[in-house]
Amino acid sequence: MSKTIYRPEHAVLLSLLKKYRKEAGMTQVQCSKALERPQSFMSDVESGTRRLDIVQLRDLCQVLGIGLADLIEEFEKSLVDGRPS
Repeated sequence: MSKTIYRPEHAVLLSLLKKYRKEAGMTQVQCSKALERPQSFMSDVESGTRRLDIVQLRDLCQVLGIGLADLIEEFEKSLVDGRPS
């Protein structure tokens, strides 16, 4: 099995995170600051060079105003549909 960062599922997750950040009206810098992380944090997440653990993903969801379960539900639906929602 290939590393997760090279799997299509990872690209779907990154796309959803970026979509929700934009819907929240936040820049990458604002999002990183809200998470008390370096300026480059969200850039690295969205480019796929930084992976998130479940706790970090939950924190990010809170900042973006979406529930973790809602993100996972949309992620799973996107995989079934074959594209990000």
